[in-house]
Amino acid sequence: MAPRSAVRKTYKLWINGEFVRSESGRAYPVSDAKGAFWANVPKASRKDLRDAVAAARKAQSAWAGRTAYNRGQILYRVAEMLETRREALRTELQAITGVPPAEADAEIDVAIDRWVYYAGWSDKYGALLSTVNPVAMPMHNFTVPEPMGVVGIVCPEEAPLASLTSLVAPVIVSGNAVVVLLPEATPTVGLTFAEVLATSDLPAGVVNMLSGSHAELLPHLASHVEVDALNLCGVSEMQRAPYEQAAAEHVGRLHHSPAFSRAEWLSPQAQGLEWIEPFLEFKTVWHPLGW
Repeated sequence: MAPRSAVRKTYKLWINGEFVRSESGRAYPVSDAKGAFWANVPKASRKDLRDAVAAARKAQSAWAGRTAYNRGQILYRVAEMLETRREALRTELQAITGVPPAEADAEIDVAIDRWVYYAGWSDKYGALLSTVNPVAMPMHNFTVPEPMGVVGIVCPEEAPLASLTSLVAPVIVSGNAVVVLLPEATPTVGLTFAEVLATSDLPAGVVNMLSGSHAELLPHLASHVEVDALNLCGVSEMQRAPYEQAAAEHVGRLHHSPAFSRAEWLSPQAQGLEWIEPFLEFKTVWHPLGW
C-alpha cells in the first residue's frame, strides 16, 4: 500500500460563529519556531473587519441581557471544551512557540483555569464595583456597572493562548462582545482556539477573531464608530499614537494591558478584577425615598 499523504489543516477566520475564508481570497504563510513553513492562514480584509464588528454589535445586547449566572456557565463550558482540545493546542503551541511539551501543557492549564476563574467572577464583580452613594436630600443614589459594548483587542505574540484568554475572558464576562486581531506571527493558536468556541455555548458574534496584517486592519478597527473600546496590548508603545487618536475621535475608550513576558502571562498577575473593570461603564441612578 502506498503511503498516504498528510492532510494539512485549513485555517479560517472566526466571524459571527462561523469559520470563513477571507472575502478577498488572500492568505499569507506562517512559520514555526524553527523558521520552517507551518501553514497558510487567511489575510483578513477591511470587509472582513467590518463583518466582524457588525456581528459583535448584533450579538452584544442579547449577550449582556443574559443573567450573570448564565454567562458564567458559558465561560465554564469554554473551559470544558478547551480541556478536550488539549492535544491539538499542545501541537500548535510546541510548533509555533518552540516550547517543550511540559511548558505547552502549563500554558493550556493556565488558560483552562483562567476561563474557570472568570466564570466565577460573573455574578460577583457587580457587587464589588457597585455603590450606594451618600446624598444630602431624600433620595437614593446608586452606581452600577454595565458593559461598554464592542471592544477591539490586539493580542501579543507572547504566550499566545494564555494572553488571548487573559484579554478576552474578562471583557466578555460582563456582557461585552469582542473583535480580536490575532498576532501576525502566531495566529494559528487563536484560530485553533476558535474550534473550542465553536463547540461551546457561546453565542455567535460574541467573540470574533481575525488573522492578517495589523498595519492594514488596525487603522480601521481604531476608527470604527461601532467599536466602543480598544485594547492595544499587542501594539508597541511607540506605534500606538495614530490608533489612539483615531479612537479618541469617536470617543472610544482606550486601555492598554501590560506588555507581559511569557512567564507573566502565565502568572496570577494576568488576572483579577482590575482586568474586568476597564471595560465597564458606570451608570448612576437617582431614586426618591419611599415613605
